[in-house]
Amino acid sequence: MRKRNSRRSNAAPTIADVAREAECSPMTVSRVINGEENVRAGTREQVLAAIDKLNYVPNRAARSLAGGAQLRIALLFDNPSASYLSEFLMGALEEASKRDIHLVVQSCETVPESKTLISKLVDGGIVGFILPPPLCDDQSVLDQIRDSGGIAVAVGPGRATGSHGAVLIDEFQAAFDMTRHIIGLGHKRIGFIIGNPEQMASGQRLEGYRAAMNEAGLEISDSLIAQGQFTYRSGMTAAERLLSVDRPPTAIFASNDDMAAATVAMAHRRHLDVPNDITVCGFDDTELASSIWPELTTIRQPIREMTAQAVAMIAKVYKQKTPASRAKCEQVTLAYKLVRRNSDAGPSLAPSLMHHTDKK
Repeated sequence: MRKRNSRRSNAAPTIADVAREAECSPMTVSRVINGEENVRAGTREQVLAAIDKLNYVPNRAARSLAGGAQLRIALLFDNPSASYLSEFLMGALEEASKRDIHLVVQSCETVPESKTLISKLVDGGIVGFILPPPLCDDQSVLDQIRDSGGIAVAVGPGRATGSHGAVLIDEFQAAFDMTRHIIGLGHKRIGFIIGNPEQMASGQRLEGYRAAMNEAGLEISDSLIAQGQFTYRSGMTAAERLLSVDRPPTAIFASNDDMAAATVAMAHRRHLDVPNDITVCGFDDTELASSIWPELTTIRQPIREMTAQAVAMIAKVYKQKTPASRAKCEQVTLAYKLVRRNSDAGPSLAPSLMHHTDKK
């Protein structure tokens, strides 16, 4: 049966194209390219014939895996939160410096743009890729890196997949714990601001909020949930909506610190005191959480540690002697912490907010 050729005619052949032509795995092609002996003669001939037929030129990343060249890692990002990115970049830069790793930082705003960029970076000698949200949730991007012979580590995905490295926290449980903490303060009407719907962590955090509310037998209505995008501006819009309903919440849990800070600002604009009139809590514990007034009660996600671990993970895989062992990336779940500061308290009984309080 004739093999189906899925490669575009104007695209440079990749290691995945060679593998399809030779009817073997990309790892086997990598072994042949690197001159390893543990490949059957017949398979080696098939791979070499496919390379010749497709005019495939092994990229620098594949060649450097076999040699002792300085490890080069790319950090690709498309994240609107400056405070999150600051923590993310610092962790990667510090760990790369310790290990004498060359770190390339690149912004890419769309998946098609990231795919073009990945091809250029791999051809330029990049071996490993660190992907924060939302790129870490895009399976096609992760698969492209794998098919190119690179090492991909997703940082902060909604869930880990079996074929790539990942460093994450339990997003669901963290949001559950924060919501239960707010309930423990006495709040019954708790608003929630969802993060970017394209990020799996947003859904995990929403489900954690829902689970805690259901456990306590509390109402979850559409008026208590507003859509955000993990940006400060979207947090302002969402908070305004939540505070404008007939029975506003007495507490708001935002899916990140940027949106929580915006909620605090919106509360102040409406002459509400935080936390005496309304409780506001966030997620991530970026620098922003402790630089606004009042300082935010939030979930501490160890962003720097997560990124540093991703760099270390790529370095460890890079040092493995065979392509087969290089493919075995770890998947690590780190601990989070609920950090209580000054933005939460019990529900207010002030006359201006009496209508906020559930009188059941």
